[in-house]
Amino acid sequence: MEDIAAMNRRHALVAYVLIACALVLGLISRAADTRSGSWAITRSDEPGKVSFALMYHSTHNNSNHQSDWSTSEFHGVDFVKPGKQEVKFTIARDAGRFDCEGYLNDGEGAGVFHFAAEPQYLSQMSALGFNGIDVDKQFSMAMLDVSVAFAKELKAANVRGLDTDKLIAFRIFNVNREFIESMRKAGLQATDADKLVAFRIHGVSPELVAFVHSAGYQADEDKLVAMRIHGVSPEFMQQLKKDGYDHIDLDKLIAFRIHGVSPEFIEKVESFGYKHPEPDQLIAMRIHGVSPEFISDMQSRGMKNLTIDQLVNLRIHGID
Repeated sequence: MEDIAAMNRRHALVAYVLIACALVLGLISRAADTRSGSWAITRSDEPGKVSFALMYHSTHNNSNHQSDWSTSEFHGVDFVKPGKQEVKFTIARDAGRFDCEGYLNDGEGAGVFHFAAEPQYLSQMSALGFNGIDVDKQFSMAMLDVSVAFAKELKAANVRGLDTDKLIAFRIFNVNREFIESMRKAGLQATDADKLVAFRIHGVSPELVAFVHSAGYQADEDKLVAMRIHGVSPEFMQQLKKDGYDHIDLDKLIAFRIHGVSPEFIEKVESFGYKHPEPDQLIAMRIHGVSPEFISDMQSRGMKNLTIDQLVNLRIHGID
């Protein structure tokens, strides 16, 4: 059961957020080169960090960015101070500055911020070839900390298709120079911006690439993404290897996952006397519904010598 102190902290935080939102409504009329929104700070599971959220809402744009930040980034804020305290702090980014004020109560709280865009940022990014940065994008790039140094770092990595939107996506999905270099060391070209983002979204890691190559496969980037989408993991491949299915074509491994050919399914089929069915037979069985229960039913009717192909044909023709 939730203790009273925890409930009080949560209720206090909700109250702070409501106060912050009310204050934001009164700040909408500020100058055109600034924006106002609300922030909230809650505890993080990581030592030395807090969960920090920046929220902005308007008729044309809504954003809510939340992540774990080091407490050292909040200059002048004492997170260990007990009780309620008024706080003011500034978060300076290349794209602009967030001036924040509000309250904390036992290290958690909320308030409002005013964002001021940095005019030189546009010319600095344009010099690197990153154009089309409107006020909304500059605000997002400040929240995500798309710095000039980050842009230079990615520019030097010789990535194809790298534009302003991709640069923002790289920051969101943590595609950085270290990740790109590690993928290249693992044996991939890793030069396409869209594929690099896809790697991060679907979990194509240097470790996966190294495992696949060590298993004797020369998988291209699209195949690796497909493997992750459908759950062809190193663990799955190792389980199949124990059952005698080693170095199966990657397309067939993907088909196994799509249609539900699992080590458990294979073992049940083999328990009925079908030793080491071919991969194509296993896929056909799953596609057409030749289940262990179906095999058991056929054998109970006296049809104990049917081949897998015959079992599949029975299901194709609707015989239950």
